[in-house]
Amino acid sequence: MDTLKELFAQNYEWFWDLTLILGLTLLAGFIWRMIRKRLIRLVASTRNNWDDVVVGAVAVPVNWMILVVGLTWAADITAGYFSPDELHSISVIRQLALVILTAWAMWRLINRIEEKQLYTGGFDPTTVQLVGKLAKLAVTILMILPVFQMLGISVSGILAFGGMGGLIVGLAAKDLLANFFGSLIIYLDKPFRVGDWIRSPDRNIEGTVESIGFRVTRIRTFDKRPLYVPNQVFTAIAVENPSRMLNRRIYETIGVRYQDARLIGELMDKVRDMLRQHPEIDQDQTLIVNFNGFGASSLDFFIYTFTRTTDWVHYHGVKQDVLLKIMAIIHECGADCAFPTRTLHIDSLPPQVQSAATAARS
Repeated sequence: MDTLKELFAQNYEWFWDLTLILGLTLLAGFIWRMIRKRLIRLVASTRNNWDDVVVGAVAVPVNWMILVVGLTWAADITAGYFSPDELHSISVIRQLALVILTAWAMWRLINRIEEKQLYTGGFDPTTVQLVGKLAKLAVTILMILPVFQMLGISVSGILAFGGMGGLIVGLAAKDLLANFFGSLIIYLDKPFRVGDWIRSPDRNIEGTVESIGFRVTRIRTFDKRPLYVPNQVFTAIAVENPSRMLNRRIYETIGVRYQDARLIGELMDKVRDMLRQHPEIDQDQTLIVNFNGFGASSLDFFIYTFTRTTDWVHYHGVKQDVLLKIMAIIHECGADCAFPTRTLHIDSLPPQVQSAATAARS
């Protein structure tokens, strides 16, 4: 206790300076919180939504900046009284903290801009995510370089080492680099976007694209399992994108009984008229209703047409409606759909077998 009293007695000026600095720090933090609340209410009342994004992104980092400046200022005061050699270290710590907090604010701003663009839907989600990733990468690099400089690490030496180091890293991480360039090809060529349904005839890949990263693309299969595909795979396989189809096709073969052969022409005419009047059938696409062949148990004709919708669920509803109307037309004409049958001609059997069959029938 006596030692503490002597410390305060000898450094009475330091104590008041430290108290003043901490008080100013708390006051500055309180004032900023009041300003932030007013700013949030102000930007919420404006028609411009970008001011909401900026205020929401920088509000929290500014709080931490005030705290860092206040605490390091107090540390400067303390070091000036007791350990002047530590002043340089405290200055470096303050600069590092401010650089990191600035980068954090920029990351928050980029994330909020990306979320806003994805929410409004005015831009391609794949492009928005690419620009966001590149912006974050640029912020990270711009943060690392001054941090190295503050720590006394030569940036020029690192850049000079980059040539040989790049070769070593390239050989050691060739798959990683292949995936990175594969992601750039996806972003540039845009064979698919986030939200598209894709599949590959070369690989067992089918589902909805959820995200396109620099290394892998995450696909949600139709049984709701996540599938992670390295991006370099897409540079070597064929990819179908059913989400970009213009129409969906209905191609069905219908069999009619042989005993209804005289009605087959009338049936096809009515089916053709029905398809031409159907509101869900695209009349600008190919529409065919033709007799196709003599089946083993049926007279076959086929329909070949395209729906207006590309939605999978709606398409099946339209297809069901078309098939039910075709079946109704067949029944209205007094015909029926065929099914596999066999005819046994008794007269062509030997007399013994014919007698036994007749006896069994009676």
